[in-house]
Amino acid sequence: MFAFLVRRLIQAVLVMFVISLISFSIQDNLGDPLREMLGVAVSEAERERLREELGLNDPFLEQYWRFLQKAVQGDLGNSYFFKRPALEVIMEKLPATVELVLGATLIIVTLSVPIGVYCAIRPKTWLARTLMGLSIIGISVPVFLTAILLIYVFSIHLGWFPSYGRGDTAMIGFWETGLLTRDGLIHLVLPSIALSSIMLPLFIRLIRSEMMECLEQDYIRFARAKGLSNRRIWFIHALKNTLLPVITVGGVQIGTMIAFTILTETVFQWPGMGFLFLEAVNRTDTPLIIAYMIIVGLIFVVTNTLVDLIYGLVDPTVKLARRI
Repeated sequence: MFAFLVRRLIQAVLVMFVISLISFSIQDNLGDPLREMLGVAVSEAERERLREELGLNDPFLEQYWRFLQKAVQGDLGNSYFFKRPALEVIMEKLPATVELVLGATLIIVTLSVPIGVYCAIRPKTWLARTLMGLSIIGISVPVFLTAILLIYVFSIHLGWFPSYGRGDTAMIGFWETGLLTRDGLIHLVLPSIALSSIMLPLFIRLIRSEMMECLEQDYIRFARAKGLSNRRIWFIHALKNTLLPVITVGGVQIGTMIAFTILTETVFQWPGMGFLFLEAVNRTDTPLIIAYMIIVGLIFVVTNTLVDLIYGLVDPTVKLARRI
């Protein structure tokens, strides 16, 4: 376990270095930040003076080295628009995004496992075929289109749920949450459903295919020959082995959902990291853009490490120390 953690730590450092290099290198292609900061009424001399003050005229390697020195101390630069540390701005928006991803993950786990298992053990029933047909539609429909449809049906037509915003929130220490208020939970319903719509069909099909493959293995035939009940075979023996690849894919997809929040948060005007990132791109707020990409990359690295640890707990035969 210790050797695995050391290797993972080294890998994480290398991955974060590459992410920071890529993120920092694209800043010159995002536009001129001074245009958004100063407008068009400022003289060229004043612009050039500010560029020198911000270090924008320095060579790339010099700028990147200066950025790395500050980044290792937790300083990812100051937002041009908010006039505050970029990391501080992102941390304020992080709770909203985490709660949105948490709500979508809860929907995915709650629905995908029973539906996937049912479609595997009863593949020829009309309900299983209908569910698999709907899963193909779910994969094909873009998440923003699903979000717009949900708003039209449940907000505009039926009036059951609000169409935008996060609702009332409560403070728990430094964490601002909407999970403790009724209004916050109501506002969370539609965005969570929209965000889960792109991943839910994928997990249903994955669980179904893995479950059907497990049911054809020899150890399942031996279990049936021993007289074990179908329920024990399905949910104790087959499902446990089905979850191994699902856990691996799930860890990656949780990070992917953070990227999909850009579309979901934009449609629902959800005040999270994705919506903040889109505003930063429109304003050419390069420190905020770079900080966002580094934070999302860090979430991917941490998530994948936790997935490997969980994988080892689910399957004790996996030797973490030998995995790279």
